[in-house]
Amino acid sequence: MPASERRVVVVGGGVIGVCCAYFLAKRGADVTVVERDGIGRGASYGNAGCIAPGHPPINKPGRVGQAIRSLFHPLSPLYIAPQPDLAMARWLWRFLRTCSPRHLENAMRVLGPLGHEARRLFSELIGAEKIECGFRQSGYYEIYVTDGALAAAQREAAFLSGYGFHPEPVSGAALRQRDPAIRDDVVGGVFYPEGETLDPYRFVTGLAQQAENWGARFLTNTEVVGIRIGDGQVGGVVTGGSAVIEADAVIVAGGAYSKRLVRQVGLSLPLQAAKGYHCDCAPAAGNLPLLLYPCILGERMVFCTPMDGFVRLAGTLEFSGLNERIERARLHQLMRAARQYLNGMEGTVIRSEWCGLRPCLPDGLPAVGPVRGYRGLFLATGHAMMGVTLGPVTGKLIADFVLDGRPSLDIAALDPNRF
Repeated sequence: MPASERRVVVVGGGVIGVCCAYFLAKRGADVTVVERDGIGRGASYGNAGCIAPGHPPINKPGRVGQAIRSLFHPLSPLYIAPQPDLAMARWLWRFLRTCSPRHLENAMRVLGPLGHEARRLFSELIGAEKIECGFRQSGYYEIYVTDGALAAAQREAAFLSGYGFHPEPVSGAALRQRDPAIRDDVVGGVFYPEGETLDPYRFVTGLAQQAENWGARFLTNTEVVGIRIGDGQVGGVVTGGSAVIEADAVIVAGGAYSKRLVRQVGLSLPLQAAKGYHCDCAPAAGNLPLLLYPCILGERMVFCTPMDGFVRLAGTLEFSGLNERIERARLHQLMRAARQYLNGMEGTVIRSEWCGLRPCLPDGLPAVGPVRGYRGLFLATGHAMMGVTLGPVTGKLIADFVLDGRPSLDIAALDPNRF
């Protein structure tokens, strides 16, 4: 079937869904995006805005002890709320089993090439479509206040250099020369030159506009409640108002809300929602900028991203169910962490406070590709903290699957049916 005759529905209007829509529409497919809220208003809205190609998955060696301790420390960066939830217990067991050197190596065999392609696509996309989103190719720093954590970060950097990335160890003194905002307590860090930053909401809405220019349609404030299947072939979707949108292919890119939908076709996806927070803060009137370069506060897992006149503090992984309640104590941890690593945080002006849900699979890898047994049904979710980083490359791969029948990269490790 020619691309121009291929009717595609994308469920979800976050960074993944919009990227899928863009690449499909650009190749001539008839694309409709159905979003339960507004475009880019979910996890993409408050993302840290850090493009981190080559960043390892959350299932790193050493996470086992951290995960167990987090059960009893509700203010820890990785927090799993104690709850009588069998699905969460199974997820945690699978997660702990994959926190191993072997799994990390297997994961990086696919994440490494994806990271390089992601970097190329961002530069190409933003330049060609002239998307105004504060895109900066400045790299980013991971900074540490303890020698032990710094040593572990340097070992990880050496490991990642084997996948074509170029992390550089940096002393505390050198960090302060580059950015006076970094406190004397910081003993050193690692510079990741391939890193980039942008305003994620402006990127998603800007790319959605370009997708529209290529012919995509966006239906917002509309929930998809069902997928139509006949003789093993997708026929479209059903919305909350019982309307039917016919399609030859359906891409489920609904983030943390994808699990309910694919369960209807018998796919048991062990997806859990991990809540992240952000706090946008601006310097008091007359003060110097809070931060010149983006950085990650290593021990606290907080991203600090300079944006247009403010710094976004974003981070934490909170597994507490499918809800968007802000836990004030966890939100305030972002500012407390920033004061430990950065100068000038006193007297800052808070511009916004937010939380959103990241979709996490227990092996730390997304699910991208066709769903077995249902022709025309595809999944693109589970990106955890890598949604923005892997957005464009996921969109391109999904377009490859839908229009060519196969992806342009080897992503067998991301098979949605692997569970």
